[in-house]
Amino acid sequence: MLPAGEIGEAPATPCCSENGDQRKNVEEKSDLNIAALAGNEQVCEGTDNGDLPSYVSAFIEKEVGNDLKSLKKLDKLIEQMTESKMQLEEQVLTVSSEIPKRIQSALKNAEESKQFLYQSLEQETRLSSSINSHLLTAQPWMEDLGAMINQIEEIERHLAYLKWISQIEELSDNIQQYLMTNNVPEAASTLVSMAELDIKLQESSCTHLLGFMRATVKFWHKILKDKLTSDFEEILAQLHWPFIAPPQSQTVGTSRPATAPEIYSNLETFFCQLLKLQTSDELLTEPKQLPEKYSLPASPSVILPIQIMLTPLQKRFRYHFRGNRQTNVISKPEWYLAQVLMWIGNHTQFLDEKIQPILDKAGSSVNARLEFSRGLMMLVLEKLAADIPCLLYDDNLFCHLVDEVLLFERELHSVHGYPGTFANCMHILSEETCFQRWLTVERKFALQKMDSMLSSEAAWISQYKDITDVDEMKVPDCAETFMTLLLVITDRYKNLPAASRKLQFLELQKDLVDDFRIRLTQVMKEETRASLGFRYCAILNAVNYISTVLADWADNVFFLQLQQAALEVFAENNTLSKLQLGQLASMESSVFDDMINLLERLKHDMLTRQVDHVFREVKDAAKLYKKERWLSLPSQAEQAVMSLSSAACPLLLTLRDRLLQLEQQLCFSLFKVFWQMLVEKLDIYIYQEIILANHFNEGGAAQLQFDMTRNLFPLFSHYCKRPENYFKHVKEACIVLNLNIGSALLLKDVLQSTSGQPPATAALNEVGIYKLAQQDVEILLNLRTNWPNTGK
Repeated sequence: MLPAGEIGEAPATPCCSENGDQRKNVEEKSDLNIAALAGNEQVCEGTDNGDLPSYVSAFIEKEVGNDLKSLKKLDKLIEQMTESKMQLEEQVLTVSSEIPKRIQSALKNAEESKQFLYQSLEQETRLSSSINSHLLTAQPWMEDLGAMINQIEEIERHLAYLKWISQIEELSDNIQQYLMTNNVPEAASTLVSMAELDIKLQESSCTHLLGFMRATVKFWHKILKDKLTSDFEEILAQLHWPFIAPPQSQTVGTSRPATAPEIYSNLETFFCQLLKLQTSDELLTEPKQLPEKYSLPASPSVILPIQIMLTPLQKRFRYHFRGNRQTNVISKPEWYLAQVLMWIGNHTQFLDEKIQPILDKAGSSVNARLEFSRGLMMLVLEKLAADIPCLLYDDNLFCHLVDEVLLFERELHSVHGYPGTFANCMHILSEETCFQRWLTVERKFALQKMDSMLSSEAAWISQYKDITDVDEMKVPDCAETFMTLLLVITDRYKNLPAASRKLQFLELQKDLVDDFRIRLTQVMKEETRASLGFRYCAILNAVNYISTVLADWADNVFFLQLQQAALEVFAENNTLSKLQLGQLASMESSVFDDMINLLERLKHDMLTRQVDHVFREVKDAAKLYKKERWLSLPSQAEQAVMSLSSAACPLLLTLRDRLLQLEQQLCFSLFKVFWQMLVEKLDIYIYQEIILANHFNEGGAAQLQFDMTRNLFPLFSHYCKRPENYFKHVKEACIVLNLNIGSALLLKDVLQSTSGQPPATAALNEVGIYKLAQQDVEILLNLRTNWPNTGK
C-alpha cells in the first residue's frame, strides 16, 4: 500500500492556469485513487475473511448502483485499479529484495560477536593465570606484612591501654591535689569526670582496666563522701535536724540571726557537692530492692544528700519498729504508719523552702519533698513485707493491717501529694499470696455484714421514711447498707496498681451482688402469700435501688476503665464471642449488665405477682358489675341526675385502696410501672368480660360510660394527665355504644359497604375510634338494642 502521506495528494499544479474541466478531472482522479486504495484494503480484509465475491458485489453496488449514468466512471475505475495493482506489485518486489539483505547482515553481526567472545575468553584465561602467579609470588610478602600489622595493632592497644591508665592516674592525682589544697568542689567535679569515664568503659573487655578504674573511683568516692557527709551532718545538726516536733514548735537555727545565713550557705555548698557524687554513688552502690514478686516500679536511687538527711530517721525507725522493742507490735501497724506520716509533715516546709531551691538552682528535676517521702516509703514497704507473712492467717489482724494501710495510702496521696506511679503499699498488698488472702478476708467480712444487715430488725425500714424529699426511692436499710458496702470495697481497691487485680475485686463485687440477690429472692418467696405486704414491697424497692445504682456506676469513669481492661483480657483469652466483645468495645454493654439483667428480671416477676394479686381482687369485686342488667337500665333522659352504679362500688373501692396502699409502699418509678401494668389488664378485662359479654340499651350504654369516664378513669388522674388514653378499648367501646341512632346507622352502613377499605378507617377515625378494629366495632354495634324497628 502507499504511504499515508501519498494517499489523496494532488500532483503539483503548474504555474499556468488550468481550465475548469482539467481541474475537475484532477479532483475526480484523486477521489478515485483514494477510493481504490481504500477498496484494496477492504479487498485484503475481505479476502482474508473468505468473502471476496460479496465484497466485489458490494463495491460495484456502491460505485455504480442503479444509476446508469454512473457507468461512465468504469473506465476511470478500471484505470485506477490497474495503477493500484502495479503499486502493490512494486511494494512486494521491494520487500522480497530487502529481506535476504537483512538476513545476511544479521548473520554477519552474529559471526563478529562470536569472534569477539572467543577473544574475551582467551584474554580472561591469560589474566587469571597471571593473577594466580602474582598471588603465589606475593604470598610470603603478605604473611610478613600481616604479622607486622598485628604487631602494630597490638602496640596501639597497649598505647591506648596506657593512655587510659595515664588518664585515670592523672584524674586521681588531680583529686589528690585538690584535696591537699582543701578544694573539695573541684575534687568532686573531677570525680564526676572519672565516673563518666568508668561508664564509657563498661563495654570494654579489659577486665583489669575496668577493675582498676572502679577501684580508683571507689577509693576517692569513699574519701569524698565521708568528708562531705561529716560536714553535711554537722550543718544539719546545727539546724536541729531531724525535726521531731511539729513545724509550729521548730527552731531551725533562726534564733541566731548572725549565723543563720552562713549555715544555710554552707548547707547549699555541701548539698551541691554531695549532689555531684550522685553519678559515682549510683555506680558503686546497688539500691535496696524488695523481691520481684512485689512488682515494684523501676525507680532510681534516692539522691545522695537526701539519703544522708534520711539516715537519722531510718535509725529511729529501725530502733523502734524492729526487734523486741515495745513499740514493735505486730497488731499495731498504725504506730509506724502514723510516725512516717508525721515525719513527712514535719519536714515538708523545710524541704520546700530550703532544699528545693538548691535543687532548682543546680538544674535538677528532683522534687525534694517527694524524694524524701520516697525514702521513708521504702522503710514502710520493708516493714510490711516482713510483717504480712506473720499475720496472714489471722483474719482480724490481717484485716486491721489492710484497713490501716489503706488509710495511710489515702492520706499520703491526698495530703502529701505522693504520686500513684511511685512504689507504694498497694504493691505489697498486690503480691499473689497476700492479695488472695485479702480477697478471701474481704469476701468473708462482706458476707458476715450481709447476714447482720438482713437479720436486723430495721432491715426493711427506710432510714429516711419521715423525710419525703430524701425518701423518693423508699430504700430499705439493708439495701442502702449493702450498696455502701460495695462502695467502700471500690474505694479500697481502686488504687491498686494492676488492672488485673482490680478486675478480680470487680468479680468479687459481682459475686456479692448475686449473693444478695439470691438472699432477697429467698426472703421474697417467704412473703409471696402477702405480695402486697410491707416487707414484699420493701424487697421490691431494694431490688430496684440496687439495679438503678449499678446502672449509674456503669457510666462511672473508673468502671469504664475497668471495662476496657476486661475487654483486653477477654480478647487475649478468647472467653467472649465477637458480638459480646463488640458490645463491650462500643460501650453498648457494661461490666454490670449480667447483674442488672437478673435484678430487672426479679423486679418484673415481683411486679407481675403484685399486679396479678390486685387484678384478682378487682375481678372478684367486679362480679356484681358483670351481672348488671344493662338491657333494662333507664335512659339518661329518665333520670334527674346520673349516679354511679351501685354494682361498680366494690370494684372501684378495691382499686382505690390498693392504689393508695402501693403508692405509699413502692417508690415512684415502681408504682408507675405497677399501675400501668394493672391498667393494661383492667382495660382488656372490662372490654372482654363486661362489655362484649352483654347487650346494652340506651340507658345501659350511658351508665357504662358514666361509670368509666366519671369514676374509673379519674382514679388514675393523680398519676397522669389523661388516664383515658390507657383505657383505649373501654373508651372507644363507650363511644360506639353511645353514638346517637343516626350516626350509628350511618357508621354501620359504611362498615358493611366498605369492608376493609380506607373509607371505613376514615369513618372510624371521624367518630374517635383508633384502637379498635373494624370487626370489633361491628360487634359492638350489634350489642346495641336501641335500633329503630324500621332500621336494618
